[in-house]
Amino acid sequence: MHTKYLSIYLDLGLLLTIVVPLLALLCWWWNEIWYVRAVKAKCLAFNTKVPPGHLGLPFFGETFLFLRFFNKIGRPDDFINSKKIKYGENVGVYRTHLYGSPSIIVCSPALCKLVLNSSDKFKQEWPTTEVLGSNSVITLQGPRHGLIKSFIVNYINRPDPLTRFLVQAQPSIVEALQLWAQKPKVTALPELQKVTLAYTMRYFSGIEAGTQVDKFKSLFEGCRRAITKRLKEELERRKQKSENNNKNGEEIESSDLMDGLMQMKDKEGRQLSEGEVLDNIVSSIHVGHASIAFVMTWSLYFLWKSPHVLQKLQEENMNMSWEKNGESLTYEDIMKLKYTNKVIEEIIRRANQSSFVFRKATDDIEFKGYMIPKGWSVMVWVRYLHNDPANFEDPLSFNPDRWDTRPAHGTYLPFGGGPRSCPGSTLVRLSLALFIHHLSIGYSWEVLNPDFKVNYFSHPLPSDGLEISLTKI
Repeated sequence: MHTKYLSIYLDLGLLLTIVVPLLALLCWWWNEIWYVRAVKAKCLAFNTKVPPGHLGLPFFGETFLFLRFFNKIGRPDDFINSKKIKYGENVGVYRTHLYGSPSIIVCSPALCKLVLNSSDKFKQEWPTTEVLGSNSVITLQGPRHGLIKSFIVNYINRPDPLTRFLVQAQPSIVEALQLWAQKPKVTALPELQKVTLAYTMRYFSGIEAGTQVDKFKSLFEGCRRAITKRLKEELERRKQKSENNNKNGEEIESSDLMDGLMQMKDKEGRQLSEGEVLDNIVSSIHVGHASIAFVMTWSLYFLWKSPHVLQKLQEENMNMSWEKNGESLTYEDIMKLKYTNKVIEEIIRRANQSSFVFRKATDDIEFKGYMIPKGWSVMVWVRYLHNDPANFEDPLSFNPDRWDTRPAHGTYLPFGGGPRSCPGSTLVRLSLALFIHHLSIGYSWEVLNPDFKVNYFSHPLPSDGLEISLTKI
């Protein structure tokens, strides 16, 4: 009997001392063996190296570690810093395994620029067509993307559309601030989302949200099909009006982006399909209003934390207000607000509304002796560019005067870069200028929970939506 128990103990001891460590070792190196070994063999043939790093555990990779830095510790850039400490300060490219895919993290300005400017070599991986539609300029691939993107950029950045945008956005912002001042407390983010949704819907599609703005907000946050259905009704109404105008020999005027896309023709003289028009209107409103609301929310926090900056803003904008004698700001007026424009860039840099850009390598790509393997995901870590002391001195401080000098090329990419950069970046800046102008000259405010936690997924935002109390001055 004693011999039997002794045998069991010996078997358990063998299991614990040999088998379990071997299994742990296999787990630790499984992804490296499965994914990296073949790549290293290819690197030998081309005299290149696999980027340094480790692919972590089977299936999960380094996803749990990645989420720990983002959610639990609340210092997302330390995920990169830990790799820099381990593998080298100036590498700027690392291998990992995230969300079920072997991945390359890119955080050097030169390589970020290469990835973003080479849409033929690095295919967009996210957002998906399920989120924004298969015909949206954000998800579209190939020549069709370039055609529609070029039209949208040229259309919304012309003087007349920009003037119309300012005329439509300004009253909405003024009215919102007046209403907030009448309440003891306001949660800024959801309120700003409603404000920006109302005027971006009006600007892109001509639809007045009015008292139904909450309903439209829930539609955009929920089912894309439902909001597409509502916009399709507007599209059909315009088609009928266009047919009637044609019968009567009347000229068709373009009043917004929906009209412009309906009238647009490709090189063969063909008009866009109904799906192409709708997907691009839906995505323009969806991405546009959210991006604007995000940076406006952060502007309230950063300016509240920086009273010396706010004082300079008030002086500059008060002078502009006296000069305008109550009239609405124009594009030319905003361009004259030199300090305000520096503040805008600093808010955008610190907000880091787009932390990453996701691509997939369509071929083996060599960069400075490193190989980016075909089929691997590529994550352009945009936020690290903006928070790297090598690119911005004391990067976590809020310092608008740093914009007296333009940053080095490739170190500031808040709206992406290359052919897939955000077409509406000017609208974000103009919206922020209007908001800051009316906020600084007419109101004081307090952030009620200054120690809020930041939720970094999918965009860095205050967990409480930024609760404030606003007072008319």
